[in-house]
Formats: sequence, C-alpha cells, structure tokens
Amino acid sequence: MTVITGTAKRSYELARRFRDQGIPVVLGGPHVTLLPEEAMQHAEAICSGYSEETWPRLLYDFAAGRLQRHYQQDPRLQLHQDLPFPRRELFDRRQFLTQAVFEATRSCAHDCEFCVAPAAWGRNQWQRPVEWVVEDIRRVGQRKLLFVDLNLVSDIPYAKRLFEALIPLNVQWYGLSTVIIGHHPELMELMARSGCRGLLLGLETLSDTALKETGKRFNSSIDYRALIDDLHQLGIAVQGCFVFGLDDDTPEVFDATVQLALDAAIDLPRFAVLTPFPGTPLFRRLEAEGRILNRDWELYDGQHVVFQPRRMTVEQLAVGHETAWKAAYGWGHMARRLWRAGNLKPLALSANLGYRFYAHNLHRFYTCDLPIHSLLPDPRTLWRPAEISVTGDRSSNRSVCGG
Repeated sequence: MTVITGTAKRSYELARRFRDQGIPVVLGGPHVTLLPEEAMQHAEAICSGYSEETWPRLLYDFAAGRLQRHYQQDPRLQLHQDLPFPRRELFDRRQFLTQAVFEATRSCAHDCEFCVAPAAWGRNQWQRPVEWVVEDIRRVGQRKLLFVDLNLVSDIPYAKRLFEALIPLNVQWYGLSTVIIGHHPELMELMARSGCRGLLLGLETLSDTALKETGKRFNSSIDYRALIDDLHQLGIAVQGCFVFGLDDDTPEVFDATVQLALDAAIDLPRFAVLTPFPGTPLFRRLEAEGRILNRDWELYDGQHVVFQPRRMTVEQLAVGHETAWKAAYGWGHMARRLWRAGNLKPLALSANLGYRFYAHNLHRFYTCDLPIHSLLPDPRTLWRPAEISVTGDRSSNRSVCGG
C-alpha cells in the first residue's frame, strides 16, 4: 500500500487485518519515507524513497523467501533511458478519468519549510530524458495530457527542451509550476506554444514576511495579478493555491485572499490549512515551540488545524478557511472571475461547479463536522510532545490529499 500522512491510520488498520490473515504487507509512499521506523511496525517490509529499483528487488527476495525489512532507494538512482514504459493497457480505462498522466521530473530544487518533497526526497531533481517522455506520450496517443511533476520548471534549460519537443505533438497539457516563470516571458511563451492550457501555481500567501519565513521568498518578487494576466493572454488558465495559518496570518487574511482571487481573475482558487507534516522543517519548528496540538495523522490532510496558530485561534483558522472556500465559490464570484479571465469554456465551468460543491460539502470529504474541541489535545498528554499516536476511534478516512 502507498501511504500518505492523511491515510496512514487507515493504512495501518488495513495492514493489521491482512497480517492477521497471514497475508504479508508491504508499505511505501511519502509517509513511510518520512517515518520509516513507525511504518515498519505495521508491515513485513517497507520501501522508502522511489522504488524503480527497490520494488523489483523486493519481489525477487519475497519469491526466494528472503524478504528484508527495509528497502531504501539508492541515492544514485537515475531515471535513465532504459527504464520500461508504463503498461497502461493492462488497466481498465473505465476506472480512470484519464490515463494520459506523465512525469518528466521529480522532487524540487526549492526548500520550502512546509513542503514534504525536500524532506522526503531531498532537493535533487531527477529528470527523465526528454526523448523518453516524448515516446511515452506517443505510445498513449492522447491529445490532452496531465504532467504530475511537482515543479515542471525547476530546471529551466530542461523545461525549455521538453516544451520544444512537445510542439510537434500538437497536444494540450496541464501541469504544476512556481511563479518564477514570471521572470521568464520567453519560457511562458514557449509553454503556450507547446500546448500548455493550465497551470497550478503555489501562490501561498499575500504576506512577504510569511513567504520569507517559510523559505518561499522568491514568490515575493512576483506581481501575482500581472503574472496571471500574462498567462491568460497566452491562453493558460490558472489554479491558484493558497495556505492559511502562516505565522503572519491574522483573521483578516481570509477576506483579503478571496478578494485577490477575484481581482486577479484566478480561474480556480484553492485553499488549504497549513499542515506540519511529520519530517518537515515546519513540524520540527512547531514541535520545538510546543505548538503541535494533535498527532492523529488522519487529521493531517490540509483541511484540519493540528497546531496552534500564532496570530489567531484554532477556531478562527478552521472557520475562516471554510468561509473562504464558500465565498470564492459563490455564484457571483465564480461568474466574475471567469468573465474577467475570459474563460467560459466547459472545462472551466465544470471545474468551478465541482469546487463549489466541494466548498459547500467539506464535511463530506473531510471530518470537518467534528467539534473544534475534538481537534485539541488532551491536556494530560501535553507533557509528552514526542509521543506519536496512531490510534483513534474514527474508522474512515476521507482525505484526498496529504504528505
């Protein structure tokens, strides 16, 4: 099983049930990579890091009856030309929204305090040969693609080679980027020529102070409104992601952020609660400051408050976050954003309607219907900040994101 932090508790429950039946369990994924010793208590074996080399070795060892406890990624791993292509045809297409999902690079060169990537995999960026990526796209044969790279432009020379190679394919693609592209107009133009139709941008916050404190100071050099306008002029839609609960945030941050989403005509704004995923510098800092309130991993989903904010209460952060979602996806806000963006395409309309439904049903996707006091720690356990508990009485996991 692949484990993210928000699904760790449920994964451990399932693992126990399988193991009780004599079925060996192997765990991997980001949470396992961040907390291998914890995960090892719940499985016959774990894989930490990327598994191109470790997973085949594990299977051979299992078949030979010599399964080891821990399979770790070789730091010298390379995504070289000889790696096999995914056998997507082995899966039932009806079970997927799309199978045209691709990956050119991994991890990210930046070291943002709250990000899982540098904590789990380091700041080295692995790159597949451009020719390999192009051939993978050709094999699938679809014209609308999704790149899941955490930061497709982390290495700008590589990104330019990739985009140039995509131009002859006549595809449309969507991916993730940092706002650094605002300093490279020629790169944005090349992205558009290569078929880019939408980007997820980590805008995070309006506060320069908060950006500096979290290690994302490069965002402060960009005018968000100007960047988004430039992207719209190139025919590229924007999903703008913001995080609430940074140390510089006050209760006024929610209205201000929603107003920016409207003024900048962000096609699809998205909001999250700052989450100190285990293993990150943010977790270590908040733990040292005694501000971690809850270690129930099921609540580490980007939508619950599991720490003490500095300039507002837990309740203000939880309620303000939900209020921002509902405000941004009110009928009037949606209409004005998309009209200003010049984006009344069916995909944009359906995505906004989907997020509107999501915004008004957070309790169905997360355990947000829990009373605020249930998110706070038992005062009797506050003197044991290093203790990690994976027990609890909620049996389901509704999280769809995490670290």
